[in-house]
Amino acid sequence: MLYARSRALPASLAALVVTMAVIWFLAHDFWSEVPVSLALTAAIAVTATGLSGQDADLDRTAAIRWIPRRGLHLLLIGGLGVVAVLLPRWWETEQVPVEVVVRNAAGLLGLAGIAAVLFGGAFGWTLPLLGFMIAFAVLAGGSADSDAVGRAAAWLFQPAGVTAATWTAAVLAVAGFGTYAVFGARR
Repeated sequence: MLYARSRALPASLAALVVTMAVIWFLAHDFWSEVPVSLALTAAIAVTATGLSGQDADLDRTAAIRWIPRRGLHLLLIGGLGVVAVLLPRWWETEQVPVEVVVRNAAGLLGLAGIAAVLFGGAFGWTLPLLGFMIAFAVLAGGSADSDAVGRAAAWLFQPAGVTAATWTAAVLAVAGFGTYAVFGARR
């Protein structure tokens, strides 16, 4: 309970509920790849702000193993984001495949982990948002399907089975989980 409070979990959950409600309200008639990816990015961004505690020195000197806790923290963030995005599948007719949501969540979590290591836990939202903006710019520019680089850059908006998107998400996930679990958030 103390760990959850030190990581601002109650505030993050409240922000997650409000964010998902607003995005669904604005896009409920068009719940396709773009609004789903935006909702997933927002879900991970609002919950990733708690990737560091209030006292970095206390975290580093604790007598408990932080590597499993950090990994579980990222998995909890990803699980909450996936559930929040998949919840409208019960009543929406247009549905994004589950494997696309899970792939995107893994890549965005990796970006959140990398951002926490580079910039600090309070800024864990920065790289997922940047990744969404780059993917959206490539998609809007029309080069998302032109070549492997375009498909990799627009990985958030690629359909299931696109190898470049899957590899991009996998590399981001492994890099982010590994660096955050081992090094933790920057001071």
